[in-house]
Amino acid sequence: MITGADLYHVMTAVVPLYVAMILAYGSVKWWKIFTPEQCSGINRFVALFAVPLLSFHFIASNDPYSMNLRFIAADTLQKLMVLALLGVWANVSKRGCLEWSITLFSLSTLPNTLVMGIPLLKGMYGDFSGSLMVQIVVLQCIIWYTLMLFMFEYRGAKLLISEQFPDTAASIVSIHVHSDVMSLDGRHPLETEAQLKEDGKLHVTVRKSNASRSDIFSRRSMGFSSNTPRPSNLTNAEIYSLQSSRNPTPRGSSFNHTDFYSMMAHRNSNFGAAEARPSNFDDETANNNISNNHNNSKPRFHHGAAAAHYPAPNPGIVSPKAAGKKQRSEEGGKDLHMFVWSSSASPVSDVFGGHDYNSLDQNGKDHVRVTVSPTKVERENEEEYVERDDFSFGKERENGEEKVGENKLKVMPPTSVMTRLILIMVWRKLIRNPNTYSSLIGLTWSLVSFRWNVEMPAIIAKSISILSDAGLGMAMFSLGLFMALQPRIIACGNSVATFAMAVRFLTGPAVMAAASIAVGLRGVLLRVAIVQAALPQGIVPFVFAKEYNVHPDILSTGVIFGMLIALPITLVYYILLGL
Repeated sequence: MITGADLYHVMTAVVPLYVAMILAYGSVKWWKIFTPEQCSGINRFVALFAVPLLSFHFIASNDPYSMNLRFIAADTLQKLMVLALLGVWANVSKRGCLEWSITLFSLSTLPNTLVMGIPLLKGMYGDFSGSLMVQIVVLQCIIWYTLMLFMFEYRGAKLLISEQFPDTAASIVSIHVHSDVMSLDGRHPLETEAQLKEDGKLHVTVRKSNASRSDIFSRRSMGFSSNTPRPSNLTNAEIYSLQSSRNPTPRGSSFNHTDFYSMMAHRNSNFGAAEARPSNFDDETANNNISNNHNNSKPRFHHGAAAAHYPAPNPGIVSPKAAGKKQRSEEGGKDLHMFVWSSSASPVSDVFGGHDYNSLDQNGKDHVRVTVSPTKVERENEEEYVERDDFSFGKERENGEEKVGENKLKVMPPTSVMTRLILIMVWRKLIRNPNTYSSLIGLTWSLVSFRWNVEMPAIIAKSISILSDAGLGMAMFSLGLFMALQPRIIACGNSVATFAMAVRFLTGPAVMAAASIAVGLRGVLLRVAIVQAALPQGIVPFVFAKEYNVHPDILSTGVIFGMLIALPITLVYYILLGL
């Protein structure tokens, strides 16, 4: 039976965390102490130093040789059960999709164990439960967050291939990614170049777009640092805060890639950086431009702010259809741009307009670089989106032609090619994450120290403890800053928020209870497993969701609103399970 003293002990452990969060919220929202730029600096300090050292402290002080294997098995089984159900749903149901599978997996299985779980469970069930939470943290950092990265990079690779090679993906035998490409998250403009070798197969190279490099050069020449935020119509708070991303997902092109592939194979030349054509580039214009290549009149594709021009030696041979489309594109404004793999909210032409790309590279080889329509921001008015309460699984095109579930890619490169690509991108992402090093070093040190009873030198231990002791409070303070910079606490609409909270606080604990009972957990261990599954949404899954633009508004609501209601919900679980 839970007594009043037990509840007071729990409140003593948890309320200080909320005090730090409320102070940070008031410092921005009420008292105007911190500017958005200063909040960005604090968040960066927390991400690079405070939280990694906090993770290292907990992991290094945990005895890996006395880990509760049954408790770990219950946690692992819960996640595997959810993954299996979501995998079947995504592949069998017409409403299933990879994006929602990733989001639902995050909501149901990845709680905020490090920041919220350890102090809360220690207050409820004692120090031994804190050790169990550390074991969950180790698995999350090393296994489950890596699996999430794998799924996000797999999604990015699918979108990149479906955009550039919708009909010829099966012919790809290798994909080489330049060392300066760190991720396929869609935030940085990329371009691809496909070479048709003698074996009739495609060898693809992925690199940062020339337009991106030109933009960096031009900004440096004007005195801007490469880290200076790009001009945008967003407010300062939106630029520097971790708010829900407005980055769209690139939409498909109407270009017939099969015909283009056959045409290039007949000419024995390489593909250009983008295998698509704009809406005003019809078959007659294409044939005219290609036939004129033999007369040393190669087409030059200009992608300025207004339109793309395709000059021909004889204007009279351009069809009225093409001319009409060209006129409409000029009247319509910024609709044609060089293809870049990017989901930036700012139009590409506004940044890259004025550059000129020839159809010959430096080696004299034929390349075709064709412009396509840029990605269109689906949420031009965020207020209208916030007020929208209806939601559906899957994707729908703006014209309504694409039905739910029909966005699944039909053709993909061989499994070995995709696996190698994804592993490379995940590795590059992991080696740039300080939490990766803190978790692995902490686990290594714990294996050594508890095996041979080696103590960490005091000078090193105290150097780490200075920042790790402040890590918990700074993490909650950073969360409060993030909350204050958001225009709304519920960023995804009331019905979506209700659905997300039901998945977080009902479905997750229910599946965890079933998995725990299946592996034989009983008594206090069962209660600890259920309560930790009812913790608020983890912060790391939200960071991934924002970087890859996969329902960041839902994860943002899960972090903010979930943190506000987590204390009463976990207390209810604690009281009910203690009856």
